[in-house]
Amino acid sequence: MNFINRLKEIFSIEELKNKILLTIGLIAVYRFMASVPLPGIDPLQLSALKESTSGGLLGLLNAFTGGAFARASVMALGIMPYISASIVVQLMGIAVPYLQKLQKDGESGRKKITQITRWLTIGITLVQAPTYITAIKTQFGLGPEAFLVSGATFWISSIIILTAGTIFAMWLGERITDKGVGNGISLLITVGIIANFPAAFLQEFVAKTTNAGAGGIMMVLIEIIVWFVVILLTVLLVTAVRKIAVQYARRTVVGNVQNVAGSRDYIPLKLNAAGVMPIIFAQAIMFLPVALAQRFPAIASLQDMNGLWYNVIFALLIVIFSYFYTAITIPTNKMADDLKRSGGFIPGIRPGKDTADRLDSVLSRITFPGSLFLAALSILPAIVVQFGVQQSWAMFYGGTSLIIMVGVAIDTLQQINSYLLNRHYDGLMKAGNSNRKSNK
Repeated sequence: MNFINRLKEIFSIEELKNKILLTIGLIAVYRFMASVPLPGIDPLQLSALKESTSGGLLGLLNAFTGGAFARASVMALGIMPYISASIVVQLMGIAVPYLQKLQKDGESGRKKITQITRWLTIGITLVQAPTYITAIKTQFGLGPEAFLVSGATFWISSIIILTAGTIFAMWLGERITDKGVGNGISLLITVGIIANFPAAFLQEFVAKTTNAGAGGIMMVLIEIIVWFVVILLTVLLVTAVRKIAVQYARRTVVGNVQNVAGSRDYIPLKLNAAGVMPIIFAQAIMFLPVALAQRFPAIASLQDMNGLWYNVIFALLIVIFSYFYTAITIPTNKMADDLKRSGGFIPGIRPGKDTADRLDSVLSRITFPGSLFLAALSILPAIVVQFGVQQSWAMFYGGTSLIIMVGVAIDTLQQINSYLLNRHYDGLMKAGNSNRKSNK
């Protein structure tokens, strides 16, 4: 009943209802476009492409695009070039003075950075599009009968359409962020991942109930219970924070908000401040040993994503990148300066450099267990596969997919909840104003 009442409450707010409906509509458009194949390709001949992208890193990429990669869709590259461009711009912001200046320019700087990211997205797509077309023609087993058009006409039209598809996906994501609910880019990735969920669960259910000795319904129930436990642990990883107590030495007033002398506040430092970025960086680096393994038989075991050495190296890279990404995205020196200017201090710690060192020390200590937790969660799919779980279903037991789904779900629910709280606050204010008028 509480859930139904909350739904009624959500849809009773006209603005929030319109935002939710707009978000659902734009996501539906994205999913429809993801099922439209490139002109010149016979969709009935794509079984070889679907087999090639059923597992490994290509399987993960296919999951992020909601299966569009394996369908040779106009959205085959999806939103991934935009993600790559965003990462590049963020990393360049550390070393390029111009980008550093834009980061400090507030809203105008943010708009320019967004524009740079868009242009870089187009550049990356123009490189990835011909690579993708070359791959489906030469590496993924598609025969000549799969291509209804050949030559320069097919190449040029496909590159243009794939680039346009990525730009359209980027536009949809930005519209959802501006006019809808939640982070649009993350929602599109999440919806793409969830789109594979029914087929993956059905495949696992059929395998467990039809194969002798597979465990039957009881094993499916055990897997579901374990899956819910993993989701709970992922929620804890995403939401866990270490609160650093802060005390204010003087009374300051900003609008209606007051910091009274002696009042206490907290600086929340997240256990996993880097989010899924260490996994994305680690997976990108793992392309190198996989490629080397094809040339050197001695390290051929690194080609197996479920193998021991692959996952040991993968987990180690995640720990390293967790420290790296946290260090470049959490500006402890700036936090200490802002705290000093606002008249705040950490009890027992001098403002300025000592405060920055204290924040850096705490952040380093909590990043270590957070990175280990993240690494364990990332290699969990490879572990459950060893117990007979299908690869497609194992993907939902951890790694990038599960962390993205949990993080986006929490972020979206928090935004909806903030709208509800604001509605209650406005209602109280109106009631108060009407009471004053009646008293007069």
